[in-house]
Amino acid sequence: MKEISMFAAIKREVKFVSGLLRMLRAVKTIDAEGNHLMADELEMRIDRFGANLAFIEDDKQLTYNDMEIYANRVAAWVLAEGMKAGDTAAVFVRNRAEYVALWLGLTKVGVVPALLNFQLTGDALAHCINISNASLVIIDHELIDQYEAAKDGLQNNVKAFCAFGQVDGFENFDEAISHYVPDRPAKSARTGIKASDQFMKMFTSGTTGLPKAAKVTHVRGQSYMRGMAAGCKGGPSDRMMMVLPMYHATGGLVGVGCAISNGGAVIVRPRFSATKFWEEAVEYKATMFTYVGELCRFLLSTPAHRLERSHGIKWMVGNGLRPDVWESFVGRFNIDHVIEFYGSTEGNAILVNVDGPVGAVGRVPDYLKFKFNLDIIKYDVDTDINPRGSDGFCLHADHNESGELIAEIRTDDPRFRFEGYETKSATQKKILRNVFKKDDAWFRTGDLLKRDKLGYYYFMDRVGDTYRWRAENVATGEVAAALSKFKGITQANVYGVQVPGYDGRAGMAAIISEGEPDLTALKAHIDENLPLYARPVFLRLSQEAETTSTFKFKKTNLVKAGYNPANISEPIYFANSASGAYEPVDAAVFERINTGELRL
Repeated sequence: MKEISMFAAIKREVKFVSGLLRMLRAVKTIDAEGNHLMADELEMRIDRFGANLAFIEDDKQLTYNDMEIYANRVAAWVLAEGMKAGDTAAVFVRNRAEYVALWLGLTKVGVVPALLNFQLTGDALAHCINISNASLVIIDHELIDQYEAAKDGLQNNVKAFCAFGQVDGFENFDEAISHYVPDRPAKSARTGIKASDQFMKMFTSGTTGLPKAAKVTHVRGQSYMRGMAAGCKGGPSDRMMMVLPMYHATGGLVGVGCAISNGGAVIVRPRFSATKFWEEAVEYKATMFTYVGELCRFLLSTPAHRLERSHGIKWMVGNGLRPDVWESFVGRFNIDHVIEFYGSTEGNAILVNVDGPVGAVGRVPDYLKFKFNLDIIKYDVDTDINPRGSDGFCLHADHNESGELIAEIRTDDPRFRFEGYETKSATQKKILRNVFKKDDAWFRTGDLLKRDKLGYYYFMDRVGDTYRWRAENVATGEVAAALSKFKGITQANVYGVQVPGYDGRAGMAAIISEGEPDLTALKAHIDENLPLYARPVFLRLSQEAETTSTFKFKKTNLVKAGYNPANISEPIYFANSASGAYEPVDAAVFERINTGELRL
């Protein structure tokens, strides 16, 4: 038995180390102080793979050479518009075959592209353009109405161009760039820019408020693209199914990079469709796809499809794949390899699970801890603080104890720098100081993780998504996972709401189901699968969920509405402890709960 155990341990370590070394070799030549920039990175690929297909969108196909021609025209045009290195141009464009070539053309001459969420409109869109400090914006003709709704909120004089189609009243981007000779700009156009400098602005998802503009350096862009491509062993014959928005790091850098770093192609879809996904995967010969967890949950909730096991996808790369979905997904859809990673657009914390255990987001064994900048510290759910010991320093979380993941900010290592946001106040809020010694500084991820004795990290929940009820901590993700196992429930968004007379917050779940759920059967399922303190006190039967473009649930409005039927047009139920059933909440019941007449 000991020999078998030792053999399994050796096999595990060999598998882990080989995957880690593969990724480290891919990024080892990235030099933060050098002048090899993202433009140079992609030009290397263009020169090597010129005739290969790079982007496929319906009937449109762009080779690497086509990408270069388009990007060079954009570069010449933006210089003619008076833009110079360090200036910002906003890109408000949906997923298109030309998307990467568009921002590549800007960065070839040192102009910083700000990639805007194409689902935004009105005040939120105006906010993003304002904080990006863009003086020029390129707008997809399909998004003109959204831009018009934002114009009154713009603080700067922004010059607007309409792309991929013409709209009266806007300058024609397509016509403008067509007049320029597509010669590659000289590298001198980027003189003075180092790889540690900013090359792009991306925006946080805005799950709890307005988005923040995150600074992305050339180092980070190259690391995302090269590292993850090595992780999934991408090659010239691979095709990446891209249904995530390309303005986001997971899709636009990681997913794109997995394909084009090694001469493969990106299958660009305008949006994710659960019903068409497998047909499109087969039609366009996908071998990989980039996911976020909820996307996988959506696919798993769809009826069986005749092509769901007949596709060519072998690798899936992404984040947020919960254990309750992971095994079911790869088993049902015949996927060989999952690369689950942890990270954020702006953060300096990165973990990658290459063929590791189900549910893990990465691993840092004890013998390699000195090579990483990560730690997990205790977090108090009630007070939303990281408690400190008698010496004034933070406390390490124990093995398998949920705590906040933090990452040390080290200015001498480009991997561990925190570039922050465009606004200084937002940057400072993410820095925790005097953590383990005087004057040290750590990036607060805002995420609760745990680490086992082998060094595997597991995502538990977002700080703020964990709440306390009946003197116990409740992780919303675990409750949502249990609810999602009930037949018919396709989505479950779990959060805590305050109830007068009770400490902590009562659990509430906004659920979406196929047809009217059987509340008696659902109550039995909940009682069987969750401890008393974690069982939702309130249920809200929703028609649709408010999510970010990367399928993260938005909870702010749900928490604000609470369980008050005056705020909600959808049915609300509460768990009546006397009857043992979920019963409707109307105005009278709401009042009885708030006065304490009805006990929870």
